[in-house]
Amino acid sequence: MPDDAPYLLDVTRLIWRRWKGRHPTGIDRVCLAYLRHFGPKAQAVVQHDGFRRILDRDASRDLFDLLEKPGRDFKRRIVIGALKHLGGYRAKGAGRTYLNVGHTGLNSARFARWVSTADVKPVYLVHDLIPITHPQFCREGEACKHSKRMRTALRTAGGVIGNSQATLDDLARFAEVQGLRMPPAVAAWLGTDSLPVRTHRRPPNRPIFVVLGTIEGRKNHQMLLNIWSRLIARLGSDVPRLLIIGQRGWEAESVFHRLDEHEKLGGHIVELSHCSDEELAGHVASARALLFPSFSEGYGLPLVEALGMGVPVIASDLSVFREIAGPVPVYLSPLDDQAWEKAILDYANPESPARAAQLDRIKSFRAHDWQQHFDRVETWLHTLG
Repeated sequence: MPDDAPYLLDVTRLIWRRWKGRHPTGIDRVCLAYLRHFGPKAQAVVQHDGFRRILDRDASRDLFDLLEKPGRDFKRRIVIGALKHLGGYRAKGAGRTYLNVGHTGLNSARFARWVSTADVKPVYLVHDLIPITHPQFCREGEACKHSKRMRTALRTAGGVIGNSQATLDDLARFAEVQGLRMPPAVAAWLGTDSLPVRTHRRPPNRPIFVVLGTIEGRKNHQMLLNIWSRLIARLGSDVPRLLIIGQRGWEAESVFHRLDEHEKLGGHIVELSHCSDEELAGHVASARALLFPSFSEGYGLPLVEALGMGVPVIASDLSVFREIAGPVPVYLSPLDDQAWEKAILDYANPESPARAAQLDRIKSFRAHDWQQHFDRVETWLHTLG
Protein backbone atom coordinates (compact mmCIF):
# COMPACT_ATOMS: atom_id res chain seq x y z
CA MET A 1 0.00 0.00 0.00
CA PRO A 2 1.42 3.42 -0.90
CA ASP A 3 2.21 5.86 1.85
CA ASP A 4 -0.22 8.42 0.47
CA ALA A 5 -3.96 7.70 0.25
CA PRO A 6 -5.75 9.11 -2.81
CA TYR A 7 -8.12 11.28 -0.74
CA LEU A 8 -7.87 13.68 2.19
CA LEU A 9 -10.93 13.73 4.45
CA ASP A 10 -11.58 16.53 6.93
CA VAL A 11 -12.97 14.99 10.14
CA THR A 12 -12.78 18.07 12.37
CA ARG A 13 -16.55 18.40 12.76
CA LEU A 14 -16.87 14.78 13.88
CA ILE A 15 -14.11 15.26 16.46
CA TRP A 16 -15.67 18.27 18.17
CA ARG A 17 -19.20 16.84 17.99
CA ARG A 18 -17.98 13.62 19.63
CA TRP A 19 -15.95 15.65 22.14
CA LYS A 20 -19.06 17.58 23.19
CA GLY A 21 -21.17 14.41 23.34
CA ARG A 22 -23.72 15.79 20.91
CA HIS A 23 -26.32 13.50 19.38
CA PRO A 24 -25.63 13.27 15.62
CA THR A 25 -27.57 15.71 13.43
CA GLY A 26 -28.27 15.28 9.73
CA ILE A 27 -24.92 16.84 8.76
CA ASP A 28 -23.11 14.62 11.28
CA ARG A 29 -24.70 11.54 9.72
CA VAL A 30 -23.48 12.65 6.30
CA CYS A 31 -19.97 13.14 7.72
CA LEU A 32 -20.09 9.62 9.18
CA ALA A 33 -21.22 8.16 5.86
CA TYR A 34 -18.26 9.84 4.12
CA LEU A 35 -15.94 8.52 6.83
CA ARG A 36 -17.17 4.95 6.31
CA HIS A 37 -16.89 5.17 2.53
CA PHE A 38 -13.68 7.16 2.06
CA GLY A 39 -11.88 6.19 5.28
CA PRO A 40 -10.13 3.12 3.82
CA LYS A 41 -8.67 5.26 1.01
CA ALA A 42 -8.15 8.57 2.82
CA GLN A 43 -5.94 10.36 5.27
CA ALA A 44 -7.42 12.58 7.93
CA VAL A 45 -7.28 16.36 7.94
CA VAL A 46 -7.76 18.09 11.30
CA GLN A 47 -8.22 21.76 12.09
CA HIS A 48 -8.05 23.78 15.28
CA ASP A 49 -7.77 27.57 15.16
CA GLY A 50 -4.64 28.16 13.05
CA PHE A 51 -3.60 24.50 13.12
CA ARG A 52 -4.39 22.45 9.98
CA ARG A 53 -2.56 19.22 9.34
CA ILE A 54 -2.76 16.02 7.31
CA LEU A 55 -2.27 12.92 9.47
CA ASP A 56 -0.23 9.96 8.25
CA ARG A 57 -1.87 6.64 7.36
CA ASP A 58 -1.48 5.02 10.80
CA ALA A 59 -2.72 8.06 12.71
CA SER A 60 -5.61 8.45 10.26
CA ARG A 61 -6.67 4.82 10.62
CA ASP A 62 -6.68 5.04 14.43
CA LEU A 63 -8.63 8.31 14.36
CA PHE A 64 -11.20 7.01 11.86
CA ASP A 65 -11.78 3.90 14.00
CA LEU A 66 -12.25 6.03 17.09
CA LEU A 67 -14.70 8.40 15.39
CA GLU A 68 -16.81 5.58 14.03
CA LYS A 69 -16.99 3.81 17.41
CA PRO A 70 -16.24 6.49 20.01
CA GLY A 71 -17.29 4.66 23.17
CA ARG A 72 -17.60 6.31 26.57
CA ASP A 73 -13.94 7.24 27.02
CA PHE A 74 -13.62 9.17 23.75
CA LYS A 75 -11.81 12.17 25.23
CA ARG A 76 -9.15 10.08 26.95
CA ARG A 77 -8.59 7.90 23.89
CA ILE A 78 -8.28 10.80 21.46
CA VAL A 79 -5.71 12.51 23.71
CA ILE A 80 -3.74 9.26 23.95
CA GLY A 81 -3.95 8.89 20.17
CA ALA A 82 -2.71 12.43 19.62
CA LEU A 83 0.29 11.79 21.88
CA LYS A 84 0.99 8.42 20.26
CA HIS A 85 1.13 9.93 16.79
CA LEU A 86 2.80 13.18 17.75
CA GLY A 87 4.72 14.29 14.69
CA GLY A 88 2.77 11.99 12.36
CA TYR A 89 1.44 14.77 10.21
CA ARG A 90 2.40 17.13 7.43
CA ALA A 91 1.15 20.34 5.88
CA LYS A 92 1.25 19.51 2.15
CA GLY A 93 -1.33 17.49 0.26
CA ALA A 94 0.65 16.45 -2.83
CA GLY A 95 -2.14 17.61 -5.13
CA ARG A 96 -4.76 15.23 -3.75
CA THR A 97 -8.51 15.75 -3.49
CA TYR A 98 -9.45 17.27 -0.13
CA LEU A 99 -13.03 16.51 0.93
CA ASN A 100 -14.71 18.89 3.37
CA VAL A 101 -18.30 17.75 3.90
CA GLY A 102 -19.17 19.63 7.08
CA HIS A 103 -18.57 23.30 6.11
CA THR A 104 -15.69 23.13 8.60
CA GLY A 105 -13.43 26.17 8.84
CA LEU A 106 -14.71 27.82 5.67
CA ASN A 107 -15.45 31.11 7.43
CA SER A 108 -11.82 31.45 8.54
CA ALA A 109 -9.31 33.54 6.59
CA ARG A 110 -6.63 31.14 7.85
CA PHE A 111 -8.45 28.27 6.14
CA ALA A 112 -8.42 30.04 2.78
CA ARG A 113 -4.70 30.73 3.16
CA TRP A 114 -4.04 27.07 4.04
CA VAL A 115 -5.90 25.87 0.95
CA SER A 116 -3.84 28.21 -1.25
CA THR A 117 -0.53 26.84 0.07
CA ALA A 118 -1.29 23.22 1.03
CA ASP A 119 -1.26 21.74 -2.50
CA VAL A 120 -4.77 20.24 -2.25
CA LYS A 121 -7.76 20.14 -4.62
CA PRO A 122 -10.71 21.17 -2.41
CA VAL A 123 -14.13 19.65 -2.96
CA TYR A 124 -16.91 20.83 -0.65
CA LEU A 125 -20.30 19.33 0.09
CA VAL A 126 -22.76 22.22 0.50
CA HIS A 127 -25.76 21.34 2.67
CA ASP A 128 -27.79 24.55 2.40
CA LEU A 129 -27.69 28.33 2.22
CA ILE A 130 -30.43 28.81 4.81
CA PRO A 131 -28.55 31.39 6.95
CA ILE A 132 -28.27 33.51 3.78
CA THR A 133 -31.74 32.92 2.30
CA HIS A 134 -33.60 32.84 5.64
CA PRO A 135 -31.46 34.72 8.20
CA GLN A 136 -34.47 35.37 10.44
CA PHE A 137 -34.42 31.74 11.52
CA CYS A 138 -30.72 31.56 12.43
CA ARG A 139 -28.48 32.68 15.25
CA GLU A 140 -27.32 36.27 15.25
CA GLY A 141 -24.28 36.66 13.02
CA GLU A 142 -24.80 33.33 11.27
CA ALA A 143 -25.77 34.97 7.95
CA CYS A 144 -22.45 36.81 7.82
CA LYS A 145 -20.52 33.71 8.85
CA HIS A 146 -22.24 31.51 6.26
CA SER A 147 -21.71 34.09 3.53
CA LYS A 148 -17.98 33.87 4.29
CA ARG A 149 -18.18 30.07 4.07
CA MET A 150 -19.87 30.13 0.70
CA ARG A 151 -17.55 32.78 -0.71
CA THR A 152 -14.56 30.69 0.39
CA ALA A 153 -16.10 27.62 -1.23
CA LEU A 154 -16.74 29.45 -4.49
CA ARG A 155 -13.26 31.01 -4.60
CA THR A 156 -11.23 27.91 -3.71
CA ALA A 157 -13.26 24.88 -4.80
CA GLY A 158 -12.13 22.51 -7.49
CA GLY A 159 -15.70 21.26 -7.31
CA VAL A 160 -18.87 21.38 -5.22
CA ILE A 161 -21.22 18.56 -4.26
CA GLY A 162 -24.80 19.63 -3.58
CA ASN A 163 -27.11 17.44 -1.51
CA SER A 164 -29.84 18.50 -3.94
CA GLN A 165 -30.25 20.50 -7.12
CA ALA A 166 -32.23 23.01 -5.05
CA THR A 167 -29.13 23.66 -2.93
CA LEU A 168 -26.95 24.09 -6.01
CA ASP A 169 -29.50 26.50 -7.48
CA ASP A 170 -29.32 28.59 -4.28
CA LEU A 171 -25.51 28.53 -4.47
CA ALA A 172 -25.54 29.60 -8.13
CA ARG A 173 -27.82 32.55 -7.30
CA PHE A 174 -25.50 33.53 -4.44
CA ALA A 175 -22.48 33.28 -6.75
CA GLU A 176 -24.15 35.55 -9.28
CA VAL A 177 -24.97 38.15 -6.65
CA GLN A 178 -21.39 38.04 -5.36
CA GLY A 179 -19.89 38.20 -8.84
CA LEU A 180 -18.10 34.89 -8.33
CA ARG A 181 -17.60 31.91 -10.62
CA MET A 182 -19.71 28.81 -10.01
CA PRO A 183 -17.27 25.87 -9.87
CA PRO A 184 -17.98 22.45 -11.40
CA ALA A 185 -20.83 20.91 -9.41
CA VAL A 186 -22.87 17.75 -9.04
CA ALA A 187 -26.17 17.16 -7.25
CA ALA A 188 -26.04 13.87 -5.35
CA TRP A 189 -29.00 12.99 -3.16
CA LEU A 190 -28.06 11.73 0.27
CA GLY A 191 -28.36 8.10 1.20
CA THR A 192 -30.55 6.85 4.00
CA ASP A 193 -29.79 4.18 6.55
CA SER A 194 -32.57 1.70 7.27
CA LEU A 195 -34.01 2.19 10.73
CA PRO A 196 -34.42 -0.94 12.88
CA VAL A 197 -38.18 -1.51 13.02
CA ARG A 198 -39.58 -4.40 15.01
CA THR A 199 -41.75 -6.70 12.90
CA HIS A 200 -44.48 -6.96 15.54
CA ARG A 201 -45.58 -3.69 17.09
CA ARG A 202 -48.55 -2.95 19.29
CA PRO A 203 -50.68 -0.31 17.56
CA PRO A 204 -51.07 2.95 19.52
CA ASN A 205 -54.34 3.45 21.37
CA ARG A 206 -54.87 6.78 19.61
CA PRO A 207 -53.53 8.43 16.45
CA ILE A 208 -49.94 9.63 16.62
CA PHE A 209 -48.16 12.23 14.48
CA VAL A 210 -44.40 12.74 14.54
CA VAL A 211 -42.24 15.79 13.78
CA LEU A 212 -38.53 15.00 13.63
CA GLY A 213 -35.53 17.34 13.75
CA THR A 214 -33.85 20.05 15.79
CA ILE A 215 -36.38 22.37 17.42
CA GLU A 216 -35.59 25.70 15.77
CA GLY A 217 -37.55 28.58 14.29
CA ARG A 218 -37.49 27.50 10.66
CA LYS A 219 -38.93 24.08 11.52
CA ASN A 220 -42.25 25.77 12.32
CA HIS A 221 -43.10 23.90 15.52
CA GLN A 222 -45.01 27.00 16.61
CA MET A 223 -47.70 26.34 14.02
CA LEU A 224 -48.11 22.76 15.20
CA LEU A 225 -48.45 23.89 18.83
CA ASN A 226 -51.12 26.38 17.77
CA ILE A 227 -53.00 23.63 15.94
CA TRP A 228 -52.77 21.21 18.85
CA SER A 229 -53.93 23.87 21.31
CA ARG A 230 -57.09 24.31 19.24
CA LEU A 231 -57.58 20.58 18.88
CA ILE A 232 -57.15 20.00 22.62
CA ALA A 233 -59.75 22.67 23.38
CA ARG A 234 -62.17 21.10 20.91
CA LEU A 235 -61.54 17.36 21.27
CA GLY A 236 -60.18 16.98 24.79
CA SER A 237 -58.85 13.48 25.46
CA ASP A 238 -59.73 12.38 21.92
CA VAL A 239 -57.03 14.60 20.40
CA PRO A 240 -54.25 12.84 18.45
CA ARG A 241 -50.86 12.72 20.13
CA LEU A 242 -47.93 14.75 18.74
CA LEU A 243 -44.40 13.48 19.29
CA ILE A 244 -41.71 16.15 18.88
CA ILE A 245 -38.42 14.31 18.46
CA GLY A 246 -35.24 16.38 18.41
CA GLN A 247 -32.78 18.45 20.40
CA ARG A 248 -33.54 22.05 21.26
CA GLY A 249 -31.85 24.53 18.98
CA TRP A 250 -32.24 28.27 18.47
CA GLU A 251 -34.70 31.04 17.57
CA ALA A 252 -37.56 29.06 19.12
CA GLU A 253 -37.84 30.44 22.65
CA SER A 254 -41.63 30.75 22.47
CA VAL A 255 -41.84 27.07 21.53
CA PHE A 256 -39.59 26.09 24.43
CA HIS A 257 -41.71 28.19 26.80
CA ARG A 258 -44.93 26.55 25.69
CA LEU A 259 -43.46 23.08 25.99
CA ASP A 260 -42.14 23.85 29.48
CA GLU A 261 -45.00 25.87 30.95
CA HIS A 262 -48.32 24.90 29.37
CA GLU A 263 -49.61 21.99 31.41
CA LYS A 264 -52.66 21.51 29.16
CA LEU A 265 -50.30 20.22 26.45
CA GLY A 266 -49.08 17.48 28.76
CA GLY A 267 -49.86 13.97 27.58
CA HIS A 268 -51.07 15.22 24.20
CA ILE A 269 -47.71 16.63 23.08
CA VAL A 270 -44.57 14.73 24.05
CA GLU A 271 -41.05 16.12 23.56
CA LEU A 272 -38.26 13.55 23.17
CA SER A 273 -34.81 15.12 23.04
CA HIS A 274 -33.04 11.76 22.74
CA CYS A 275 -34.10 8.29 21.71
CA SER A 276 -32.39 5.25 20.26
CA ASP A 277 -32.61 4.40 16.57
CA GLU A 278 -34.95 1.54 17.42
CA GLU A 279 -37.22 3.81 19.47
CA LEU A 280 -37.18 6.43 16.72
CA ALA A 281 -38.09 3.85 14.10
CA GLY A 282 -40.93 2.59 16.28
CA HIS A 283 -42.38 6.06 16.74
CA VAL A 284 -42.23 6.87 13.02
CA ALA A 285 -43.62 3.50 12.00
CA SER A 286 -46.59 3.97 14.36
CA ALA A 287 -47.43 7.44 13.09
CA ARG A 288 -50.41 8.35 10.97
CA ALA A 289 -47.98 10.70 9.24
CA LEU A 290 -44.66 12.46 9.60
CA LEU A 291 -45.23 16.22 9.75
CA PHE A 292 -42.58 18.41 8.09
CA PRO A 293 -43.81 22.06 8.11
CA SER A 294 -40.41 23.75 7.66
CA PHE A 295 -40.03 27.15 6.04
CA SER A 296 -36.77 26.08 4.38
CA GLU A 297 -34.61 22.96 4.01
CA GLY A 298 -31.49 22.00 2.11
CA TYR A 299 -32.60 18.38 1.87
CA GLY A 300 -35.04 16.45 4.08
CA LEU A 301 -33.74 13.17 5.50
CA PRO A 302 -36.76 12.61 7.80
CA LEU A 303 -39.07 12.85 4.80
CA VAL A 304 -37.09 10.29 2.82
CA GLU A 305 -36.73 7.99 5.83
CA ALA A 306 -40.46 8.06 6.59
CA LEU A 307 -41.46 7.36 2.99
CA GLY A 308 -38.86 4.58 2.86
CA MET A 309 -40.63 2.97 5.83
CA GLY A 310 -44.00 3.31 4.13
CA VAL A 311 -45.18 6.11 6.42
CA PRO A 312 -47.17 9.01 4.88
CA VAL A 313 -45.76 12.54 4.98
CA ILE A 314 -47.47 15.92 5.19
CA ALA A 315 -44.83 18.48 4.21
CA SER A 316 -44.27 22.09 3.30
CA ASP A 317 -44.45 22.86 -0.39
CA LEU A 318 -40.70 23.32 -0.91
CA SER A 319 -38.88 22.77 -4.19
CA VAL A 320 -36.35 20.45 -2.55
CA PHE A 321 -39.12 18.22 -1.18
CA ARG A 322 -40.73 17.94 -4.61
CA GLU A 323 -37.28 17.17 -6.06
CA ILE A 324 -36.54 14.26 -3.73
CA ALA A 325 -40.05 12.91 -3.11
CA GLY A 326 -41.98 13.80 -6.25
CA PRO A 327 -45.79 13.62 -5.98
CA VAL A 328 -45.90 11.20 -3.04
CA PRO A 329 -46.39 13.48 0.04
CA VAL A 330 -49.17 15.95 0.66
CA TYR A 331 -47.71 19.45 0.17
CA LEU A 332 -49.09 22.48 2.02
CA SER A 333 -47.98 26.05 2.57
CA PRO A 334 -46.11 26.40 5.89
CA LEU A 335 -48.21 29.53 6.49
CA ASP A 336 -51.62 27.87 6.06
CA ASP A 337 -52.32 26.44 9.50
CA GLN A 338 -55.97 25.80 8.64
CA ALA A 339 -54.95 23.51 5.78
CA TRP A 340 -52.52 21.69 8.09
CA GLU A 341 -55.18 21.26 10.76
CA LYS A 342 -57.63 19.87 8.20
CA ALA A 343 -55.04 17.42 6.84
CA ILE A 344 -54.03 16.26 10.33
CA LEU A 345 -57.63 15.54 11.29
CA ASP A 346 -58.18 13.76 7.99
CA TYR A 347 -55.10 11.55 8.41
CA ALA A 348 -56.10 10.78 12.00
CA ASN A 349 -59.24 9.11 10.66
CA PRO A 350 -58.69 5.34 10.18
CA GLU A 351 -60.92 5.51 7.09
CA SER A 352 -59.11 8.49 5.51
CA PRO A 353 -59.24 8.23 1.68
CA ALA A 354 -56.43 10.80 1.37
CA ARG A 355 -54.10 8.75 3.58
CA ALA A 356 -55.00 5.57 1.72
CA ALA A 357 -54.20 7.31 -1.55
CA GLN A 358 -50.77 8.37 -0.28
CA LEU A 359 -50.08 4.85 0.95
CA ASP A 360 -50.74 3.71 -2.58
CA ARG A 361 -48.38 6.37 -3.99
CA ILE A 362 -45.65 5.35 -1.53
CA LYS A 363 -45.40 1.95 -3.22
CA SER A 364 -43.58 3.62 -6.12
CA PHE A 365 -41.13 5.54 -3.89
CA ARG A 366 -37.51 4.39 -3.82
CA ALA A 367 -35.10 6.03 -1.40
CA HIS A 368 -31.52 6.56 -2.54
CA ASP A 369 -28.91 4.55 -0.69
CA TRP A 370 -25.38 5.68 0.10
CA GLN A 371 -23.86 3.49 -2.58
CA GLN A 372 -25.83 5.37 -5.23
CA HIS A 373 -24.65 8.66 -3.72
CA PHE A 374 -20.99 7.66 -3.73
CA ASP A 375 -21.14 6.08 -7.18
CA ARG A 376 -22.36 9.42 -8.51
CA VAL A 377 -19.85 11.45 -6.50
CA GLU A 378 -16.79 9.35 -7.40
CA THR A 379 -17.71 9.17 -11.09
CA TRP A 380 -17.91 12.97 -11.05
CA LEU A 381 -14.69 13.38 -9.04
CA HIS A 382 -12.80 11.52 -11.76
CA THR A 383 -13.91 14.16 -14.28
CA LEU A 384 -12.27 16.98 -12.33
CA GLY A 385 -8.75 15.98 -13.31
